[in-house]
Amino acid sequence: MPHDPYKALYLHIPFCAARCAYCDFHTKAVKPEARAISVYADWLVSEIRRLSREGELGSIETVYIGGGTPTHLGSKHLSAILYALGVSMHLTPEVECTVEANPESLDERLVQDLWALGANRLSLGVQSFDDELLGRLGRIHTADRAREAIRAAQTRFDNVSIDLMCGLPGQTLGQFEESVRCAIELGVKHVSIYPLTIEPKTKFEKLLRRGKLELPDDDLVADMMELAERCLHEAGMRRYEVASYAYPGYESRHNMSYWTGKPYLGIGDSAVTMTQNAERRMRVQDGCVIDDLAPREMHAEDLMLAMRMTAGIDAARADEFRGRLPGFDDKMSELVSRGMIEPHEGGWRPTHQGWLFGNELFESLLDLSDDE
Repeated sequence: MPHDPYKALYLHIPFCAARCAYCDFHTKAVKPEARAISVYADWLVSEIRRLSREGELGSIETVYIGGGTPTHLGSKHLSAILYALGVSMHLTPEVECTVEANPESLDERLVQDLWALGANRLSLGVQSFDDELLGRLGRIHTADRAREAIRAAQTRFDNVSIDLMCGLPGQTLGQFEESVRCAIELGVKHVSIYPLTIEPKTKFEKLLRRGKLELPDDDLVADMMELAERCLHEAGMRRYEVASYAYPGYESRHNMSYWTGKPYLGIGDSAVTMTQNAERRMRVQDGCVIDDLAPREMHAEDLMLAMRMTAGIDAARADEFRGRLPGFDDKMSELVSRGMIEPHEGGWRPTHQGWLFGNELFESLLDLSDDE
């Protein structure tokens, strides 16, 4: 269908050195020299060139190479992908270009190659700075290796992000605090905090069914999330989205594109493309339509996504939603009375309670898409 220009580009790398116990992503463990890696990398390059010829890359503002573990491809294949991007689109310094990395596959030489070819942001999957917890997760790096990888990244990249997890089996509040404070001490500019969720068909799900996995209770997980906010806020970082904290100016523009309704293009196995125009929004994965939204559903989704951001919606956006979603003011009043949102600058933003019970808030906002 005729569509608005894509603003964000995601490339999926479905390979890892080892599969973690909690992971349900589309990825598989292969050796670095496996032929599947070179075949897949060559295909990605050809897809980038094809889409460029078709004019689909001309308005891209952010690029994110994720997985899996992109750095498991090695310098040769990652360099070929970045070079293809460089000649197929405007990969200028103004374009945020993020590459995900795992500590075991990132060294100073690879950092230099990525920087030279146009990447300007690295996101490392650290998860914890506690070796015992890393072992339970099935991670193959140590806490010391994670520190080394972060320092290597910082030899070229100012914009370095890490992921940390909370609610892990056997994790204490003290262990989690040590990881958060380690991230601050290392000087990373962005931290994403993810509570562990048990996904179907993972090793953790099987252990849980057998009664062999003991998880922290919900109150402890909430304490961990609140501790992260307090520690990172004291260090000068601000939470700008449900799971993400950054120093001012280091917010992930790519992440924010998802929450602000910008069309995005996905390349690779399981990658999702969101195509839209004024009348329709579609999400396509592996050639199958997984979402097909009419205008009212689009507007309700835009409201829900906006309320994932700590800024919420301002007066101008509130007026837009008011004109597009019947029952909007009643819904917002109801959520204020429930303590989930609060008035702010003529609009609304989520409260602390709305942040802790985000799924409840988001589901309530999506109810506005229903016909009366």
